[in-house]
Amino acid sequence: MNIIETPIKDLLVIEPKIWKDPRGYFYESYSAKSFSEVGINAVFVQDNQSFSQKGTLRGLHAQAPPFAQGKLVRVLQGSVLDVAVDIRKNSATYGEHFALELSGENHKQLWMPPGFLHGFLTLEDNTIFTYKVTNYYDKSSEIGIMWNDPTLNINWSEQVNANEFLLSDKDLVLGNFKDLKSPF
Repeated sequence: MNIIETPIKDLLVIEPKIWKDPRGYFYESYSAKSFSEVGINAVFVQDNQSFSQKGTLRGLHAQAPPFAQGKLVRVLQGSVLDVAVDIRKNSATYGEHFALELSGENHKQLWMPPGFLHGFLTLEDNTIFTYKVTNYYDKSSEIGIMWNDPTLNINWSEQVNANEFLLSDKDLVLGNFKDLKSPF
């Protein structure tokens, strides 16, 4: 496994070792021992999975303490532009974001500890996105901001026209970053 540090402290890209042969491939997508050796000592309590068509944008979301979640995200099929926004008030990178393409072909994963907003845009039809989380879902602790917040200036995609994005009703009414009262 190859761990790649991002410009944002504690946000890590994980590239698993892939064994390929004429039958296909094999890799360990998660090993508590291997993750612990690189400083990720998370205890995962739930796995989530979504299936989405091209242009589906989910986010930007987090859960406030005491239900804050660390997330280990990856794509099983298709591809996404995955985005994490640092909302840890005492972080040198507060308000900065990191974006990465995750796909069923590149097998990359992104680890984000609690204190990050998260969202993704599907770049292909029939994309299957999965993530392990360190806390259970709690609706009353949801926080989020608009995907197109001008302060963050996230370049969501050159592959999908923003006029064609598919968003939930909830994501259409989220607030702006400047109004976020971060609990982290």
